[in-house]
Amino acid sequence: MTATVTGATLRRRVEPDTAARMARSVRAATGVGPRTEEVADWLAGHAAGNRFRVERIPFAGLDGRSFAADTGNLVHRSGRFFSIEGIHVTHPQGPFPEWQQPIIDQPEVGILGILVKEFDGIPHFLLQAKMEPGNPNLLQLLPTVQATRSNYSKVHRGADVKYLEYFLNPGTGSVLADVLQSEHGSWFLRKVNRNMLVEVQGDVPVAENFCWLTLGQIGELLRRDNVVNMDARTVLSCVPAGHDEDHALHPDGELRSWITGERCRHDVRVRRLPLAEVADWKRGEWSVDHVPERYFRVMAVSVEAGSREVGSWTQPLIEPLGTGVTSFVTRRFDGVPHVLAHARVEGGFADTVELAPTVQHTPGNYQHLADRPPFLDYVLGADPGRIRYEAVHSEEGGRFYHAQSRYLIVEADEAGAPAQPPPGYCWVTPGQLSSLVRHSRYVNVQARSLLACLNTASVTL
Repeated sequence: MTATVTGATLRRRVEPDTAARMARSVRAATGVGPRTEEVADWLAGHAAGNRFRVERIPFAGLDGRSFAADTGNLVHRSGRFFSIEGIHVTHPQGPFPEWQQPIIDQPEVGILGILVKEFDGIPHFLLQAKMEPGNPNLLQLLPTVQATRSNYSKVHRGADVKYLEYFLNPGTGSVLADVLQSEHGSWFLRKVNRNMLVEVQGDVPVAENFCWLTLGQIGELLRRDNVVNMDARTVLSCVPAGHDEDHALHPDGELRSWITGERCRHDVRVRRLPLAEVADWKRGEWSVDHVPERYFRVMAVSVEAGSREVGSWTQPLIEPLGTGVTSFVTRRFDGVPHVLAHARVEGGFADTVELAPTVQHTPGNYQHLADRPPFLDYVLGADPGRIRYEAVHSEEGGRFYHAQSRYLIVEADEAGAPAQPPPGYCWVTPGQLSSLVRHSRYVNVQARSLLACLNTASVTL
């Protein structure tokens, strides 16, 4: 017997024209907001109109944060926001079987959300100009909402987060994407954010420091260094883009099985440690450093920001030592574009392995080692004619200080990247990556940044 629900209305499971509408936005070089060539001046105007200052300070200058007497963990007096603790990682199958390190522990789930609205049949995306203390140029384009739970619950007693209601109550619009995604697994312990795209129909007043841009405009801006921030990039990777492909080297079921097998193959154990007990790291007045000096350091800053919810504060940041290199190697097989994904293990991942770019390394960290990571030297030595995409992008400026990577997509041949790659690597199509991004913790944040470039036609393969 079938039950009948009175007054129920069936709706489409998936709107069939969403990908086509997004494609129109990709093709739109102009929109209702500033012209693409005006965005740099628009950002500079906001920078000039507000007081921004970031100053390195000793740990003793932190307000409300201190090293706990029993653990040495760097904590906030409220017990909220985030702390710097330690972990001990064992990974017998990896190039580094065991290590200890500081790591950010921020268990609360933040919201990264972009509002979408059609103007004259073209979807536009609402981005904001906002300062983050770790950005090398301070001001970049962020999602409509970029807020931790501590932020939007106003633990800091700051101003309200604009447009938050659209994402806390997404029933007011059409949800195009809503998925939990990881952050940097090398620097965060099991941190996830809610990545959201919500399309609205009614009038949306544009607040100061916000503007509507098309995907075509954003794609052009992604070709420029340090304009579109990491959180905007990860949300843009969730755009329901239509990648024109019906075939792949590995069918979707086979690909998911391979990922599951990689997760089972790696025996990774992560144990929390008090920061005071982390081996090979030393705490000074101004920083916590690796001995010998490598990888990254923990430092502290004092911040003034006229356009933020809170006008001034102090906080710790992680400062990488060196610029990273993050690259997909790409090939076509029977005319279908593929990128070479790496099943990467990071100590902070909740699911052991996520799909990463072919190369995701800081070259300086490997100068003392005889064995170089696969494909690193190939990407570093790539002929300029094979580089399909290149830009320098910042990582999360709210937690990392001047963390930058050189993002590339490099065309390869059989000699550089064989059809049968080494263990731990697999050829996937952009469409398969887009499919996996609809689910939590399959594609890491660096690969999502490059996928955002593909979704917005910053590069075509």
